[in-house]
Amino acid sequence: MLIKKRTMRRPKPFKSKIFASLGILLLIVLFPLEADAQAEPRQNKNFDKIIKAVAEKYNLEASLIHSIIRTESDYNPHCISSKGALGLMQLMPETAKIYGVGNPFEPRDNIEGGVRYLKDLINLYDRRTRFVLAAYNAGQTAVKKYGGIPPYPETRNYIEKVMASYPKSFIKTRTKVYKYQDSSGRVVFTNCHYLYSSNKTTDNSDK
Repeated sequence: MLIKKRTMRRPKPFKSKIFASLGILLLIVLFPLEADAQAEPRQNKNFDKIIKAVAEKYNLEASLIHSIIRTESDYNPHCISSKGALGLMQLMPETAKIYGVGNPFEPRDNIEGGVRYLKDLINLYDRRTRFVLAAYNAGQTAVKKYGGIPPYPETRNYIEKVMASYPKSFIKTRTKVYKYQDSSGRVVFTNCHYLYSSNKTTDNSDK
């Protein structure tokens, strides 16, 4: 009696490898994109109201402040760098003191102090984004020493990271003129928000 041997079909190894490779590739590409899409808006939303309010107060774009905070601290208000920079906008203790930051780990305090410092740099470097960011990262002394962007890899990488989400050669700003009536009844026009908020009495309008 003859017994027929059953022959099992072997899977084609080449096709199996192709499908497996494609599956792994899709996981590698799609998973980080999905994770970033979920994480970034959540991080932005935590401080979005504060950033918008400070940006409006100092006539800057909120997107610039977001880009700097994302690069500096990744939205961690308790971040401390190896050099001692503190909080969301990574202020050095001396800078925080100069700009009246009482608690560098308090988000509003830190962001407002950082933006005031940033605004001074914007005025100093005629709104040139790369110069402003270089000074914010490496300090004004380094920019002056090299007559431009310092050749530090950290600073150059920092500039590229910020400008990846704020790709403007010049920082957009505008001068807001405030109108108020002082205690003597005189109508005053000023571009200084502090002067406006300190002296306005009955007239709360501004242009």
